[in-house]
Amino acid sequence: MVTAREIAEYMESLHDEEQARHLLRFFKTAPGQYGFGDEFLGIKVPQTREVVSRVSRDFPLSEIPYLLLSPWHELRLCGFLILVAQFERLATKRLSCNSAAIRGRDEILTLYLDYAERANNWDLVDLTAPKILGHWLLLQTFLGGEEAGLNTAYKLRILDELAASSCLWKQRMSIVCTWKTTQQGDPSWCLRYADIHLHHPHDLMHKAVGWMLREMGKRVSMDLLRDFLCQHAATMPRTALRYAIEQMSENERRKWMQSKQ
Repeated sequence: MVTAREIAEYMESLHDEEQARHLLRFFKTAPGQYGFGDEFLGIKVPQTREVVSRVSRDFPLSEIPYLLLSPWHELRLCGFLILVAQFERLATKRLSCNSAAIRGRDEILTLYLDYAERANNWDLVDLTAPKILGHWLLLQTFLGGEEAGLNTAYKLRILDELAASSCLWKQRMSIVCTWKTTQQGDPSWCLRYADIHLHHPHDLMHKAVGWMLREMGKRVSMDLLRDFLCQHAATMPRTALRYAIEQMSENERRKWMQSKQ
């Protein structure tokens, strides 16, 4: 069995200083920027995914925290993507109602939430929150009840706690995870957390809210998106509005942007 330490040693051997400098700029790590303090090995995402594909099937959850606590961005990404791979393996249609699979998914979800602050940049959130947290919203769980069920009230409480957190990345999880529920035709999660975060002070949240609203309109109902915009377009951040209307015609986009003036 490969250990987390062995994964770390291998990935550290791939250090690319030039690529690392590029990533430091791209992910805004200068003082005062949202990614301040993050460190990069300079490993490209396909390289990390290759590691994940080799080890994820039998990798014990007890080893994951070693990766998530690493100062290296790519090692944290590796740990989170292993969780994604293991969750998806337990979330197939065949296993959706299997008690052992439900408990396994709950264990992964709990570990993910316990280390949510380690997903401390937008890519770590966006590559994982829909596939773990968002998918979990659609499935049966033992969490919040003695019997397996959707336990929607408990799930709302989990997302509300993330949304109310002082941590930007937990807040982003609460809205970006709704990409998965929207894909399955349920707009309620997106609308709830878009409304909660609509006037968030950070540009990263403006982009996330607009992005999720756009996906909701595209995949569920453009009329539902228009209803939301009728209520909020005049006061919502310009960036969020611009992202939300990207799938509309040029004339309609112009009309909504003019409502900001």
